[in-house]
Amino acid sequence: MNVPSVLRIAHIDTGQSLRGGQRQMLMLAKGLRERGHNQVIVCLEGSSLEERAQREGFCTFSLPAYDPWHAFGVLLWRQQLKTCTPQILHAHDGRGQTLAWLASMGLPLRRVASRRVTFFPSDRWTYSLKYKRTCHAVVAVSENIRELSVQAGVPRERITVIPDGIEIPTELPNAAERLRLRASWQCGDDDFVLGLLGASTPEKGQDLALAASALLGEKLPQVRLVFAGDASHPGGWLMPSGRIRRLGLIEDLANFFPGLDLFIMPSKAEGLGSSALWAMAYGLPVMASRVGGLPEIVVENETGWLISPDSSQALADAILLASRDRGKLTEFGQNGRKRAEAFSAAIMVSRTEALYHRLVGGGLPQVPES
Repeated sequence: MNVPSVLRIAHIDTGQSLRGGQRQMLMLAKGLRERGHNQVIVCLEGSSLEERAQREGFCTFSLPAYDPWHAFGVLLWRQQLKTCTPQILHAHDGRGQTLAWLASMGLPLRRVASRRVTFFPSDRWTYSLKYKRTCHAVVAVSENIRELSVQAGVPRERITVIPDGIEIPTELPNAAERLRLRASWQCGDDDFVLGLLGASTPEKGQDLALAASALLGEKLPQVRLVFAGDASHPGGWLMPSGRIRRLGLIEDLANFFPGLDLFIMPSKAEGLGSSALWAMAYGLPVMASRVGGLPEIVVENETGWLISPDSSQALADAILLASRDRGKLTEFGQNGRKRAEAFSAAIMVSRTEALYHRLVGGGLPQVPES
């Protein structure tokens, strides 16, 4: 089959806020746009994704906000798909995959579903049926996600592993930038500053970080914790000790990573852990839980440390040891920056583009239409 070099692609993501998955989708869309592909982004009306996509010049189709079950939105979208049918319909979250299937049943296109979370519905039969019958390919962001999907009943041959991508800074920030950021956080040059990046959801393990900070107490009085990301709590100091600060959402990560000594990711569940990749790209050592896809990123005793999950004591002990060896922190940070190059945005875009071309060319299993 003659596969066109320029593809028509529709992306859908139903997230209300701009978190890691939405940022990855936008990064993919920007990379594909640079390669000349035609795209539309389907999102929720009034969402942060809608605002950002429009600001960055993407064509968008917004599902009406007054339609909580999206029945009307799916009908409107189906009419658009009939008028201009994309060759690829890529859903970047679970609800988006359901809507994509409903809107495109019977249309001559190929559906792709991304899986980036480690938890699945309790009814695995339903999950298996969904990903067998509603999409032609599943993108797993890690080997861990692929194996969990296979265990849940998704055919292995339908799954392609494409890790998240990151934009690697061409140069590392200088000492002046480090001091500027630390001063803005009321941290001194001699403080040992830990950073966490991510939403304040239970699986991110921020409670473990807070507990570890309290355990360190007298042994490491200069420890400071800086949280960045979507927060359910108001910003500002969270504890009377003044050792913890929450910054909220940060648009430019260059205003976060350069001020840190160590990036910690005490997650209780993690599909891949792209925040750890970003930290490594900025030359930081990483301390992460041995869960999900994190061991696929962090190489123990080379780019950082892997610790037991759900243990604030283990986290505190590891932080204390790391703080006493500045040479190892520097070495791990340098190694991590080199490793991060294997997860560049360009590589992620190329692998996804290749998958799209294989699908359009009929290179993956067909899906029975209902």
